[in-house]
Amino acid sequence: MNNTDLKAFVDELIQCNELVTINTEVDAYLEIAEITDRVSKTPGKQNKALLFTNVKNYQMPVLINAFGSDKRICMALGVEKLDDIGVRIKQLLKPKVPENFLDKLALLPTLMEVGKFPPQIVNKSGSCQEVVLTNRDEPMLDTLPIITSWPYDAAPFITLGVVITRDPKSQIRNLGIYRMQYINNNTLAMHWHKHHDGARHFENQREHESSAVPYIVEPPNYGTFFDNHKYQDQNVKLEVAVVIGSDPAVTYAASAPLPPDIDEFLLAGFLRKKPVKLVKCKTVDLEVPSDAQIVIEGYVDQAQLINEGPFGDHTGFYSLPGLFPTFHVTAVTHQAKPIYQTTIVGKPPQEDCYLGKATERIFLPMVQLLVPEIVDMNLPWEGVFHNCAIISINKRYPGQAKKVMNAVWGLGQLMFTKFVIVVDKDINVHNLSQVALVVFGNTCPRRDTLITDGPLDILDHASPILGYGSKMGIDATVKWKAEGCNRDWPQPIVMSAAVKELVSAKWLQYGIE
Repeated sequence: MNNTDLKAFVDELIQCNELVTINTEVDAYLEIAEITDRVSKTPGKQNKALLFTNVKNYQMPVLINAFGSDKRICMALGVEKLDDIGVRIKQLLKPKVPENFLDKLALLPTLMEVGKFPPQIVNKSGSCQEVVLTNRDEPMLDTLPIITSWPYDAAPFITLGVVITRDPKSQIRNLGIYRMQYINNNTLAMHWHKHHDGARHFENQREHESSAVPYIVEPPNYGTFFDNHKYQDQNVKLEVAVVIGSDPAVTYAASAPLPPDIDEFLLAGFLRKKPVKLVKCKTVDLEVPSDAQIVIEGYVDQAQLINEGPFGDHTGFYSLPGLFPTFHVTAVTHQAKPIYQTTIVGKPPQEDCYLGKATERIFLPMVQLLVPEIVDMNLPWEGVFHNCAIISINKRYPGQAKKVMNAVWGLGQLMFTKFVIVVDKDINVHNLSQVALVVFGNTCPRRDTLITDGPLDILDHASPILGYGSKMGIDATVKWKAEGCNRDWPQPIVMSAAVKELVSAKWLQYGIE
């Protein structure tokens, strides 16, 4: 996709028969979610993006499941397959050393490509500001068809908003996707956790404005990393802009696990091979994509914590209620005829599974740069991307599998991985049956299991302490004598290549098919 507008992506989905337009009246309360859940779990070509044009009590159409298949996530990022992006990244990270002058010239385009990515600020209003709503007494959030996904959700939630903040210390921008619970026409609850960059920006803002209250390391017990008495009597605010319905590359980039000091707009520019064009917000000092469908402007006041949740989450369970910062809306801007893009999460597969798979493939070269013995990696849907990582390695010395486990637990958001399974390089990590066979057959639990303690994802309801607990590594590689296996290791059963070729050539003669 060369155009960076969401509507152009919708047009492309229509042309490729990847979108169903539903004109029947539907309710934003549960009905859209139930339709989408059924479609997202339908195998094959019946799994479509959905555009609801007749949402009860709202004027805006709702787009959902737009990224919810291998084909559509590739279309969204403009590639034939996700590994193509990983190849580009690998060339940037480890370019071939030029051997002569012509090789040096051939390397220049790759190196120059990096300089083309920074976003460009446009000194005029963008199409995202064709309509500007700033009167808090008039409908603001109430103009948006915010959906309720599950019966016990506390309220409607914005689930695919790109949250933009700026670090008050470094002035570096960050994009993240955090859910936001609808409270009223101009108030949301901002669900960001301690490890999220948006929350870190707020901490930096608090330290920037006041150092009167000491930082409290120990989190409270009510299910959140935010403690109300830390902020009492402080007027600490962080400006925020939330983009709904941007270029798919921007939406993906906001979900990507980039280092804190890298602007996600750079990744979006890299994916698109051209800069993202930005415009200044109307009421806050932030920039947003000029062609976004909808923008919510405002500020987060962490002195005003508010009950948020429960929420039916991607773990397949409801995340419990807790206290989170209040997001006060100062403006809502949008295109003249905007599309409200959203998603639901729950038991996989859902749309977020394909966003997670994109991260797995795109960031694999970066993981391999730091842990070079890794051959491939699978973050299975059933592990909801932080509960399990299956990794194949080129094993060269005793104990290497356990070395890799510890390395993985030290890499960015992979530190949350609860189970790390390591197999040999000839095992297809994406074939769960093949992986299970070697896990069950190649392991001695006492010898091949490594259990350690460390940070876990906040959404892990099984951990004994919020955000902290035990992790397990399983070494399912072939064992060497130096690893305590004094028996001969058996050879796997594999038919000879010559016989396989013979049978394939004669297959039709057998009359089986």
